[in-house]
Amino acid sequence: MSKLAHPYVDGFVAAVPTANKAEFIEHARAAAVVFKEHGALRVMECWGDDVPEGEVTSFSMAVKRRDDETVIFSWIEWPSRAVRDEAMPKVMQDPRLQMDVNPMPFDGKRLIYGGFESIINE
Repeated sequence: MSKLAHPYVDGFVAAVPTANKAEFIEHARAAAVVFKEHGALRVMECWGDDVPEGEVTSFSMAVKRRDDETVIFSWIEWPSRAVRDEAMPKVMQDPRLQMDVNPMPFDGKRLIYGGFESIINE
């Protein structure tokens, strides 16, 4: 993969029921195909392995993780915000990602997400 000077990144943190790990992986793989078809360079999904509890704030606290859940950390890398802005409505309308076909195996109301301009890419 070629290194871009300033790719754009969408980042996500959520709490997924630990029992749904296989279902989450299946869901994420299907979504990655769609994102990449619409211009994403890379889709990264990470399953929490060493996510400490905080006293003031933490990933777990941010997503209100329950005892039977695991925190996931994910990002989608785009060549630019313009590519992402053009692609995202198409991705959201893609029939392969509709809730009746590929439901989220976690509580989407506790999903934290945002778009980020890269400032260092070394």
